[in-house]
Amino acid sequence: MQGLYPLFTAIPLAAAFLNLLVTKVNKKAADYIAFVVAAVLAVMAVRMLFEAPFSYRVGGWSAPWGILLVSDGMSALMLTLINVVSLLAIVYSLSYMTAYTAKPKYYSLFLLMIAGMNGVVMTGDLFNLFVFLEIASIASYALVGFGTEHEELEASFKYLILGTVASTAILFGIAFLYSMTGTLNLPDMARQLEIVGINRAVAFVIALFIMGFGLKASTVPFHAWLPDAHPSAPAPISAMLSGVLIKALGVYTIARIMFNVIGPNGMVSSLLMFLGALSMVVGVLLALGQSDFKRMLAYSSISQIGYITMGFGLGLNPAVPPAVAALGLFGALYHLINHAAFKSCLFLCSGAFEYRTGTRNRFEMGGLMRRMPVTGAACSIASLSIAGVPPFNGFWSKLVIIMAFMQAGYYVYGSVAVLVALMTLMTFIKLQSSVLFGQLPARFAAVKEAPVAMVVPLVILAMLCIGLGIAYPLFGESVLQAARDSLLDKLAYMGYIIGG
Repeated sequence: MQGLYPLFTAIPLAAAFLNLLVTKVNKKAADYIAFVVAAVLAVMAVRMLFEAPFSYRVGGWSAPWGILLVSDGMSALMLTLINVVSLLAIVYSLSYMTAYTAKPKYYSLFLLMIAGMNGVVMTGDLFNLFVFLEIASIASYALVGFGTEHEELEASFKYLILGTVASTAILFGIAFLYSMTGTLNLPDMARQLEIVGINRAVAFVIALFIMGFGLKASTVPFHAWLPDAHPSAPAPISAMLSGVLIKALGVYTIARIMFNVIGPNGMVSSLLMFLGALSMVVGVLLALGQSDFKRMLAYSSISQIGYITMGFGLGLNPAVPPAVAALGLFGALYHLINHAAFKSCLFLCSGAFEYRTGTRNRFEMGGLMRRMPVTGAACSIASLSIAGVPPFNGFWSKLVIIMAFMQAGYYVYGSVAVLVALMTLMTFIKLQSSVLFGQLPARFAAVKEAPVAMVVPLVILAMLCIGLGIAYPLFGESVLQAARDSLLDKLAYMGYIIGG
C-alpha cells in the first residue's frame, strides 16, 4: 500500500473534476462515479489498518525539503473513519439527494471534501495540512448551503466567516512556527522545538492553534457555527460534518500537533481538559431544550466532542502516571470512533424521518416506530449508544474516560463526565418518546419506510454501535492501541524525518 498512499487524495480530486465533465453527457453517471470512488477508498483505508508505519516522500525528494506523507496508527484510523462514513453517506445520498437539483455538483463537492480530509490526516508538513484543510472547509461551506434557501445560505455564510477566522489564526500560527524553526515539516519541527523549548512565542502559537482548530472542532466557546450548519445541511452532509469533518479538521490536528510536535505539557493539558468539560456541560444543556431534531443532535455533538477533548487533555498531562495518561488517551480515541458511528447514524435517521414526514420538529412527530420500524430501530440503538447504555459502544468509551480521570485524581472532571452522561440519557429518552413512540399523528398515517438506499447505511451504522461495544477487548488490543502509541511516541514521529 505504500506506493498507493498518495491516491487517497489523487483519486477523489481527479474524480471531482471528471464527474463534472462526464455528467455533461450523462447526469446519471454522477451516482456511479461517486459510489465507485468512495467504495475503492473505503477498501484501501481498511487495508491501511494492517500496514506497518511508513513515511512517503512525494517525488522522491528527501525531507524536510520535499513533501512528506506519514502513515501510522493514528492516520490509518482516521482514514478508515473518513472513508467508511463517506461511503455510507454517498449510498444514502443516492435516494436522498433526488429532491435536490444539480446532483453532479453535490457529488463533486463531496469528493473534494473527502480529498481534503484525507490530505489533512496523511500530510507530514504544516503547509500541505493548511492547503488540504482549506479544500475540505471550502467544499463543506458550499455543501451546507446546497439547498440555497434563506436558512441554508445564512448558515453557510456564518460557517464561512467563522471558518475564515479559524483559518487565519491557524495560518498565523504556522507563520510564527516557521520563523522560529525554519521548517514546515512536522517531524523536523518537533526536533527543532526540542531545542527551542516552550517559550512565550510557542505558547502564543499554541493558543492560536487551540482557537483555530478548536473552532474547526466546534468546542465551546468556538462552537457558534455548528448549531446552524447541521440543521441547514442535507442529512448526509450533517452526518459527515459531525461524524468525521470536525474530527479530521479539528480534533485530529490538535492531537497530532500537541502530542507529536509540542509534546506533553501541563498548560496545554489543563486548557484542553477545561475546554472539554465546558463543551460537555454547555452542549448537553442546550440540547435538552431543542425542538428541532437536527439542532438537538448538533448541540449533542458539541457535548460529545468535549469527552474526546478532555481525554486528549489528560493524555498530555506529564504530572499523571504514564499508564493513566495512556488510558485517558485510549478512551478519547475509542469515543472518537464511537461518536462517528452513533452520531452519523442519528443524523441519517433524522434525514429519513424528515424525508417521509416533511418536518424536523420532533414535537410534531410521534409513533413513527410503527410506520418506519427499521429507521426507528436504528435510531433507538444509536440513541442508547450515545446515552452510554451498556453494552453499546458509547458506554465503554465513556467508562474508560471516567475511570482514567478518577485514577488521575481529577474527581471533579470525572464527576462532570458522569453527570453529562446522565443528562445525555435524559435528552435521548425524550427524543425517543417524542419521535418513535406515543400517538401517531393522523397526517402521518400513510408514512412508509425510507428507501432501501437510505435504510442500508442506517442498519450498518447501528450494527457498528453494537459491534464496537461487544468487541471492545479486540479493539483495545489492536487498532486503538496502534493509534494511541503513535501519538504517545514523539521520538518515533520525529524519526520519520529520516524515514524511520
